[in-house]
Amino acid sequence: MAESFRKLVIRSYAPKRRAAVLGLSIVLALLGLYGVFELGRYDAGYRLIAVARQQWAANLRIRTLSRQNAQQRAQLAAAEVAQRVDQEGYAQVERNLADMQGQIARLHEDLAFYRGLVQPDSVVRVKVQQMQILPGKDAHRFDLKFVLMQVGKATGTVAGRLELSFRGNRAGRAETLSFGQVSVPRVRSLAYSFRDFQQYDEALHLPAGFTPTRIDVQLHANKGGRGYRQAFLWKTQGMSSEADGHAVQP
Repeated sequence: MAESFRKLVIRSYAPKRRAAVLGLSIVLALLGLYGVFELGRYDAGYRLIAVARQQWAANLRIRTLSRQNAQQRAQLAAAEVAQRVDQEGYAQVERNLADMQGQIARLHEDLAFYRGLVQPDSVVRVKVQQMQILPGKDAHRFDLKFVLMQVGKATGTVAGRLELSFRGNRAGRAETLSFGQVSVPRVRSLAYSFRDFQQYDEALHLPAGFTPTRIDVQLHANKGGRGYRQAFLWKTQGMSSEADGHAVQP
């Protein structure tokens, strides 16, 4: 019996204390959850602020690039306008130069004509007043058109012959070709006989590699009067202008 009492263990039981511990644990757990929630919300808010800042910076960069792009487009448009203006200006200058050259050529022709009118009849009787060179069927063929006129007061029919020669360059060297070398068909000289004027239309075939620069004309009258020598610049557009002209002894 005494041995049974020695094995008896007395334990205390406090239900209120256990409930308090349980409640405290629940409160601590809730506080922990709330702390985690607040920490997550703070982190999310911080991330939202960072995203908003990045978005604002991106929008600012886009606006800056758009403004620079617009400026570059405006500069490009201004450059294109300036280029068109320059091209139009250059074209206008070229047209003006061509007009001036044409006017100068016509003035030379008029001057030569009026000089012929005021020169004594015994000095010059016949001369070339107009000369035109037209391209032919290929690069070596040309049509030579010119007009012979009797200067001064026409007193009757004049007759004679004229010789043509062509100066130029071939293989870097000066060269002169006679009319007989380039005429089609081959003839050494041309005859004339008229009262007021006579027109010529002669076919030419220049050798390969020959670059003409001027045409020399020499007129020989059959009876009386002096001959006349002229030079015309080679020009395949418009009228060829006279470079030289003077009377020669018969």
